[in-house]
Amino acid sequence: MCGIVGYWRPEGLEAHARANLGAMMDLLEHRGPDGRGQHLDPQTGLAMGHTRLTIIDLHTGDQPLSTADGKVLLTSNSEFYDFKAIRARLCCEGERFATKTDAEIALALYRRHGLDFVEHLRGEFAFALWDAVEQRLVLVRDRFGVKPLYIHQTERAVYWGSEVKAVLRHPEVPRRLDHRAALHQLMQTMVPGSTAFEGIEAVRPGHMLIFRRGGDGRLERDERIYWDVNFPSAKERSGHGGSQEWITGTRDRLVDAVRVRLEADVPVGCYLSGGIDSCSILGMATAMQQSPVKAYTISFDDDAYDESSIAAEMARATGAEQEVLHLRARELYGGYFSRVVWHAERTFYNTLSVAKWHMSRRVRESGYKTVITGEGSDELFTGYPFFKKDLFLHGARELGEHSAGFDELRTKMQASNKVFEGAILAEQQTEHAAWNELVGFTPSWIQPWMLTLAQARPLLAPALREELADYDPLAEIAARIDPAQLEGRHLLDRVQYTWIKTMLEGQILTWGGDRVDMANSMESRPAFLDHHVAEFARMIPPEYRVHGATEKWVLREAMRGILPKVLYEREKFAFMAPPSNTDPIKRAAVDSLIERHASRDALAEAGIFDVDRTTALFERSAKTSADDRASGVREDILINHVLGLQILHQEFVAQVPRVPAAP
Repeated sequence: MCGIVGYWRPEGLEAHARANLGAMMDLLEHRGPDGRGQHLDPQTGLAMGHTRLTIIDLHTGDQPLSTADGKVLLTSNSEFYDFKAIRARLCCEGERFATKTDAEIALALYRRHGLDFVEHLRGEFAFALWDAVEQRLVLVRDRFGVKPLYIHQTERAVYWGSEVKAVLRHPEVPRRLDHRAALHQLMQTMVPGSTAFEGIEAVRPGHMLIFRRGGDGRLERDERIYWDVNFPSAKERSGHGGSQEWITGTRDRLVDAVRVRLEADVPVGCYLSGGIDSCSILGMATAMQQSPVKAYTISFDDDAYDESSIAAEMARATGAEQEVLHLRARELYGGYFSRVVWHAERTFYNTLSVAKWHMSRRVRESGYKTVITGEGSDELFTGYPFFKKDLFLHGARELGEHSAGFDELRTKMQASNKVFEGAILAEQQTEHAAWNELVGFTPSWIQPWMLTLAQARPLLAPALREELADYDPLAEIAARIDPAQLEGRHLLDRVQYTWIKTMLEGQILTWGGDRVDMANSMESRPAFLDHHVAEFARMIPPEYRVHGATEKWVLREAMRGILPKVLYEREKFAFMAPPSNTDPIKRAAVDSLIERHASRDALAEAGIFDVDRTTALFERSAKTSADDRASGVREDILINHVLGLQILHQEFVAQVPRVPAAP
């Protein structure tokens, strides 16, 4: 994986283009410390930059890559799997390659298939391709959005980068927080395709942007959706086979997904929590590798949130070499917290993001650049408790006689997930008209953030409250989801799809994935998000995803032979760091962050928050009883978001983006 950056000004490059491109690349050095490459063409107005992290082909493969005639250029932040087999087939068809890097297959496939070439790519990727013959720029992001890509577009130019900070570094790009996005940051749920910054878009997963120069010199933009999850209708699912077909098919595709992700010219390790997802990955990886696999585990200082003992059991069962990273308050707050906000470029509700930053740093320090992870399993195999809650809550209406016992199952599930009230699950039912219309009911996954929104809006500065008085962030999120992908689908498919299109890309894969991994020049490879796995998983009948009270049933059965009994039987446990309200030491660390970034003077300078109301939140939260778990968790969430927005303002708006000092 790498970092890409660039811009296209068809009327010509500015006088200091090389310096501007270099400054943009400097902010992505953590994504690619092993090499830098540039292409500048003053005549066409094209500037392309690349910072490289060497995983495949350690000696050649510097970018930009080009075809032999120099007419097609590529900068790619990608990991293309099965590239050796694809390259061999292309060679048999007459293609020739100048390097051994996986990225070069994209050029050959483009020559043969034009814009349809993306359908032949397997993996995680975000790249920019310039076609000098067609005079077009093509920007592509992978199917689930594992790899980030952002743009700023004007009438006569487009700027892009793997991270927002690199785009903001160009002097022609304005640096302003988006007021609507600030409200979304506070409630945790972003509008798909948006960022925290005004005028900066995220290229959406499974999308391709094509830019051409129009006759009047203005840029013309075409957007194509080349892939979507596309759950089947009830009719398309009719006549499916028995459970064994789905168990075997799941196992076969996951084995293959792990196999291709072990391909690298550097050692590959595994992240290991106490969940069946990462444990399944480790079990398959250790079976395939001839030498012990390195496994990395996070341990927290609160038993209610710590899974390290279960992870240790899996490590022993597989013979993996496990490293356990013990994290306390001092590692989750202070300069580490603000550094992770700088990398994530958005707020986060829980310091799990900071914990994962520490984990990726430890991986890099131990000599590894790459790990396989378990992200995506809950999204595809129905793992989260809020998915089960919707099934148990609304299934009686939609499924009739097939819903026997749902009320009892829902009560038991709510009790077993009590620790997550206020964050993962709402402590009370709430609804929204736009979501009722879109899905048929308001999904349980968004309800905690609806309750958070009710407390967040009054915290905004008076001018922002007035400006956003008529703005409905929940309706705006719903409006960005394609209703055609929900029509005629099972209720589990509907709630899983809405989560995938919002929280998977906007949360799990950003501040919980790429941004905290690549912050330490470390590549993560989520095997469950292999599109061959996804295209099979979406067809699995709902009754095999949630079987009675058991979530991810088909996955459990597929992996039963490699999972210890305690894991096979264990209910899904959401991976979170302990909130600050669980520990006076953590609360003191939060107070230090407030003093540094959200004092009354700092709040007034940024102009985002009502100084008196926000200060009152800080004071009130310090007195909240530990018995009032949901209120304490929600206040902790709001404080994390307030701190995050203040840091975003200080790092990217109040000053030109720069690399911060080490925490």
